[in-house]
Amino acid sequence: MKVILLQDVEHLGEQGEIHEVANGYGRNYLIPQGIARLATEGAIKQAREEQRQAARKQAAKADDAQDLADELEDMQVVFTAKVGEDNRIFGTVTTQQIAVELANRGYDIDRRSIDLDEDIREVGTYTAHIQLHPQVKAKLSIQVIPESGSDF
Repeated sequence: MKVILLQDVEHLGEQGEIHEVANGYGRNYLIPQGIARLATEGAIKQAREEQRQAARKQAAKADDAQDLADELEDMQVVFTAKVGEDNRIFGTVTTQQIAVELANRGYDIDRRSIDLDEDIREVGTYTAHIQLHPQVKAKLSIQVIPESGSDF
């Protein structure tokens, strides 16, 4: 029996794929659970068209992410912080603070997609890596400067 998977199935395949399965497995489990549907000629055409449309949407998302990455790589985010001895700041600059600053500039970036090479604990310039899409990663320049009025 040929079926079209409606969702990913471990040890069988991914959504949209057509697989030959045992009659009982398809009729008694996959189809009643809504995991697969019978692979008729019309259903196969429909599944292929859905795959083409999904690929087009994915390509458009990748293009949008690349445009955003180009914008972010041209940008520098500046943070001011109270400074103690040896140019060490009080606390750290976190990914949450970076996400908030980007949101203030109109970019909706999730803090979990921001990765720092090292903790930002001193005055200086740093680089953050932002995962915008599975194939697109951007580098963001971050600069930490001392607050004016610091005695050190």
